[in-house]
Amino acid sequence: MAAAGLDVDALYRTYGHSVLRRARQILASEEDASDVLQEIFAGLVARPSQFDGRSSPTTFLYAVTTHACLARLRDRRNRLRLIDEQVRPWASDIDPRTADGRAQVRGVLAQLTDDEARAAVYYHLDGMSHAEIAEVMDCSPRHIRNLLSRIAGRLGEHKEAS
Repeated sequence: MAAAGLDVDALYRTYGHSVLRRARQILASEEDASDVLQEIFAGLVARPSQFDGRSSPTTFLYAVTTHACLARLRDRRNRLRLIDEQVRPWASDIDPRTADGRAQVRGVLAQLTDDEARAAVYYHLDGMSHAEIAEVMDCSPRHIRNLLSRIAGRLGEHKEAS
């Protein structure tokens, strides 16, 4: 079954249940397993050359499913770590709905550089991703990560001082 003649529909009908079962075993989530199933077969439709026929479809799909699930688990762990690093410092007793709370938020933002303040507003108030912020601010996502990390450090210092 060479890539050019790959019948993804037939592969899905024959092996889809196995991919789903394998994903469920690793992820322990029906929703995530269904997402992985869809991603794998959508990927085969978009890039049939992934399967070059050197192994059986079962072997190929087993390996691809395992890899996709492990990547999803890593992404989830990284996402939780980033949330812990980036959001926890912003959790506070400040209520921005009150006049005093708004003044406190403005005070913290005033201590940040322009780029830091913009990144903080885009990330924490607007919910934008690092890539979206980087596009708006015309810089790299890595620079945004550095800005947000620096902000988290400053907020930690600010909380200790108060």
